[in-house]
Amino acid sequence: MDQADGLREMVKQKAHDIGGSRYIGKFSGESSLTRVISVTSGKGGVGKTNIVGNLAIAFRRLGKRVLVLDGDLGLANIDIIFGLSPAYNIMHVINGQKSLAEIMVEGPEEIQIIPAGSGVQDLVHLTQGQKLNLLNEFDGLEEEFDIFLIDTGAGISSNVIYFSIAADERIVVATSEPTSITDAYALIKVMYTKHGTNTFKLVVNMVDHEEEARAVFKNLSNAIVRFLKGISLEYVGFIPRDSNLEKAVRQQTTVLKCFPGSTSSNGFSRLADKLLGTASSAVQDGNIKFFWKKLVTA
Repeated sequence: MDQADGLREMVKQKAHDIGGSRYIGKFSGESSLTRVISVTSGKGGVGKTNIVGNLAIAFRRLGKRVLVLDGDLGLANIDIIFGLSPAYNIMHVINGQKSLAEIMVEGPEEIQIIPAGSGVQDLVHLTQGQKLNLLNEFDGLEEEFDIFLIDTGAGISSNVIYFSIAADERIVVATSEPTSITDAYALIKVMYTKHGTNTFKLVVNMVDHEEEARAVFKNLSNAIVRFLKGISLEYVGFIPRDSNLEKAVRQQTTVLKCFPGSTSSNGFSRLADKLLGTASSAVQDGNIKFFWKKLVTA
């Protein structure tokens, strides 16, 4: 048995051993599976990280326990949004220097955050030993969460694709700019044609009203229907353009915290409500354990 076979066998055994007993939320009247949601975009500058940070706050205010992974490896934008300066990041876990508990930091309103950091390599190039370090740490995670949000990088780099295809729900963020729509289409095309991923949710950011947001959805949807077959793209909402959001960014905080009554804050609250009312497409695999299993066996 070579190393690769050994890794696959260990992953299978761990999945059997923990059997879903860990990482399972216990909120009455709801599914016991943690929802694993990646938030990504075809290009930078569309406000993706802001959406992750504010969505995390909105979910917490709806009573959900939230874990955020800064998947933009090398840039570490999430901790800037939350005004944090983590001493360690996920690379320390990958290399076996720190445990997951030692690198996780608590953000506002008890949100738990797994930081990224500069110099983190592509996950597809991790050694099998490093992948096992990740698997072991998430196997030992004692916290339980309803929502696991992943802030990916922008574009079609290997890490972006890696996180997005492993997640069970994918939110693509776009604006009304033609380049943003084009790049969102390119991202969806790569994940579909190369990896068979065919379900996506669309959030339109920085628009003046819902009609503008739905026009973006229509343009993107029409292109998908014309050139790509078998893809489900669901419009889940928009975030209005708001000067208060820009002020919050400059203050390194979330708009929901500084300006809770602003139009963008209301938009994030509506978006969180809509997402919670939308069933996960992956009933069996919608938890953290299976997310990391997919990563280490990719």
